[in-house]
Amino acid sequence: QSSLIHINKNQISSLIIDITKKENQRSMKYTKTFVFTQIFIQYPNLQYLNFCPSPSLYVHLSFANSSSIFVSSNLLELHICLANFTDCLYILDGHFNQLRTFYVNISLIQSENKNVDKEKKLSNLKCFSLHCYKMTDDYNEVILPLLYRMSNLEELDLNLFLSVKEKFLDGNDIKKNLLNQMIQLNKFTFNIYSIVYCHNQINLQSNEDIQNTFNDYKYNKIICSIDYFKKRSSQCRIYSYPYKLKFYNSITNNFSGELFKCVRQISLLDEKPFEHEFFLRIEKSFPFLEKISIHNFQPQNNKSCTESNKDHQHLSIVKYPYLTNLSLIKVHDDYIEQFLVNTKVSLPNNVHLNISYEPLKRVTNNFTRDATQINCTKLKSLCVNVSEICKHVQDYFLHTEIICL
Repeated sequence: QSSLIHINKNQISSLIIDITKKENQRSMKYTKTFVFTQIFIQYPNLQYLNFCPSPSLYVHLSFANSSSIFVSSNLLELHICLANFTDCLYILDGHFNQLRTFYVNISLIQSENKNVDKEKKLSNLKCFSLHCYKMTDDYNEVILPLLYRMSNLEELDLNLFLSVKEKFLDGNDIKKNLLNQMIQLNKFTFNIYSIVYCHNQINLQSNEDIQNTFNDYKYNKIICSIDYFKKRSSQCRIYSYPYKLKFYNSITNNFSGELFKCVRQISLLDEKPFEHEFFLRIEKSFPFLEKISIHNFQPQNNKSCTESNKDHQHLSIVKYPYLTNLSLIKVHDDYIEQFLVNTKVSLPNNVHLNISYEPLKRVTNNFTRDATQINCTKLKSLCVNVSEICKHVQDYFLHTEIICL
């Protein structure tokens, strides 16, 4: 407020508020709630508000334990991160009766019986974006009823992680339960990741089955990917392309291989091994990749072939020039070797590696192996699960900061 002291508050129509001071989570929630409620008193003619967009301080706003009262008849566009779905309903419960565009990131979506209006039509809303990164099983009971209230919606963007009971969400579901109900819609983008814990082993949907349900889809190109696992829940991802999100999680060998220029963070997971060629595909598809996390305990099948060729010179070296964070906690030793042997992957400087100590010790031959030392010396920091390390370990990593847990 002090930086705006000389500006007529009635003249301010657009505002981006970010709270950068580090506090504990409880204090931060209180601070954000207080600031948010004061904004509409201080700036009564505000039409655009983007509240706390910084992902590094993702403490979501909540009105559950407060007597917050705020209202604005001028606000047209709001971007906000909320703690739960009830907070979203509270925002839409008559507080901003002229709201046209609403972008909301919700930490948790679940059905709650709170005293908020769940029936009132939101006829003024033209653009709605809903993102939630935690799994929910309340798509039909909670999300769809909210969307049905938006009868004049023209643009819709959904990013959801769904737990479904019998079959994956597909184009037929979307057309029947969503698109046919929203006749004004002219732009629809989505990334929907659904999982099934107990699937029918007889009537399994194939990748082609899901893709065919989007044959007459009139919006963006749609890509789908299905993986059936023996030891875990099976998964299906359907999304609009081009892909605009900064992350892409749970990538398997079934990955389709398009170009993802916006993605900065990925996780790789499979019950089948990742071969060297797979990491080359990842390099080509994610040219600006910064963070990689791998979960795979299956040994590589082609490792014996690569080892028979001296120094792996026949391999194309994988390069991730923007990589800053690498997590190799839940992996077979082959993937540690994949990233530390410099004739397989050439790491950039200043990478942070998160890894278990014993597998690292094995792959580096007790921190004496020449083939892994070049990439190890490039590490900016190393986080390992031991209380202390010996001098020869520190010498092997030269200037790397070693963090012991």
